[in-house]
Amino acid sequence: MKNEKARESEQSGLSRRQLVKYAGVGATLAAAVPLVGGTPAQADDERKFGNGGDKGRRWRAGDHHVHSEYSGEFDTKTNPPTFHKGADAVYPIVTNAIMAKYFGLTWAMCTDHGGPTHSKVNLEQAYPDLLRSRVLVPEVLQFWGMEFDAPALDHHTLMIPHHADEARQLFELESRFAKYDAFPTDPGRDTEAKMVEFLKAARDMPRKPLVIAHHASRSATGLGVWGQDTPREFRNGNNAAPDVYVGFEGAPGHQAGPLNGGARGGYGNHPTYGGFDQMTARVGGLWDSLLGEGRHWWITATSDSHVHWTRGGSDFWPGEYSKTYVAARQDYGDIMDGLRNGRIFVTTGDLVTALDVTASSQGGKATVSETLVVNRRNRSDVEVEIRFRPLDGKNAHGDRPEVRRVDLIVGQVTGVSANLDADTNPTTKVVARFGPKDWRRQGQDCVIRHTLRDVGADSYLRVRGTSTDEMEPQADGKESPWEDLWFYSNPVFIRVR
Repeated sequence: MKNEKARESEQSGLSRRQLVKYAGVGATLAAAVPLVGGTPAQADDERKFGNGGDKGRRWRAGDHHVHSEYSGEFDTKTNPPTFHKGADAVYPIVTNAIMAKYFGLTWAMCTDHGGPTHSKVNLEQAYPDLLRSRVLVPEVLQFWGMEFDAPALDHHTLMIPHHADEARQLFELESRFAKYDAFPTDPGRDTEAKMVEFLKAARDMPRKPLVIAHHASRSATGLGVWGQDTPREFRNGNNAAPDVYVGFEGAPGHQAGPLNGGARGGYGNHPTYGGFDQMTARVGGLWDSLLGEGRHWWITATSDSHVHWTRGGSDFWPGEYSKTYVAARQDYGDIMDGLRNGRIFVTTGDLVTALDVTASSQGGKATVSETLVVNRRNRSDVEVEIRFRPLDGKNAHGDRPEVRRVDLIVGQVTGVSANLDADTNPTTKVVARFGPKDWRRQGQDCVIRHTLRDVGADSYLRVRGTSTDEMEPQADGKESPWEDLWFYSNPVFIRVR
């Protein structure tokens, strides 16, 4: 039986000579784009997850929201519509993979826009190019999927598990449920009921995909004044498929907008905060409201790369500025498992390359995405250890970023809310702030320890850090994104029984 690499090489349809030529074209295209700051320092792949290398897992950086030349346009004067490449994003799939590798990513995913009959374009044109790219850049695990035109909502990642019939699985979901795939347009596809139907269909597949909301507040017109994506829709979707619909981008792409006079993230109505969507950045806001129900709802950070800012776009290359780290083996299945189950932290500007948050009590221990169980009768203290690794070297801008503060954030888990529109958790607070004098070096890591006293209620904790002196992330203006760096962990839950 052929192994996976041999199968993909055969499916790519290219001879060895053609592969070499194709690789040369991709490398030339990549080299043609100016790079600021020289070669970036690479993340240390030897950093073990949880300081113990659980199941051989390490923090592996990636990006699940990248566009290629297959984010194009359709001429609907013809029937069927005629697709033209490169109208919105311009780079070949292999170029994105080469640049992802250059900036230290070990996994990535092209998520191209849909449109009328786009499911056929994906199947017949884009997928063969992905197979070629996998052969040419094997160091980067390249997932198959798309930027899904979610019924009634803004765009979402639709990530397909890596298997022999992945192309057909995406074709089935896109052709049946993407709101713009039908031609002529079908208004019945653009409803919340259709979104829930899609999620249930995805949930019931033998190989479950992943769905993650993109730039969730980009259409919001104020703080808590929601646009296309609403708390109610997140809750209903997560209720329908809790192991498929698992989160949203904490830090959206298009972070280079200010370098060309635009808004960070393309958030023209209401800004991001330290580069993060208001749903994530606001302590006690929507993310905390969802976590306060005990939901396993995770955040990520992506590039949303279309056109590099040095060519007039608003984007960084995959991994150049934003990274989503997943604790996993270098394996498609385990990386997807890490995303599904929240073994994730995110950072901008390579402020850190590893982040472990551990809670322990009464002999029990839990790390990011896990649950620590404590005995109610003892009302025990919970010991929290925060272990982060600063970048050893320069980032892609040529800077040596420094962590100036780390915050420990705690909120109560009070159960499922009867109000589907709830977007605050008043119990969530910054319970401790730490500066350089509060942590100690242990090898390449910085270690902080803190005790949560007399924990008597279900709760969760999460961590963020910054290169700034802002006590809370401020609304973003035209400042350089390189001067405003943050990292965020996903939560550790505490259950009292």
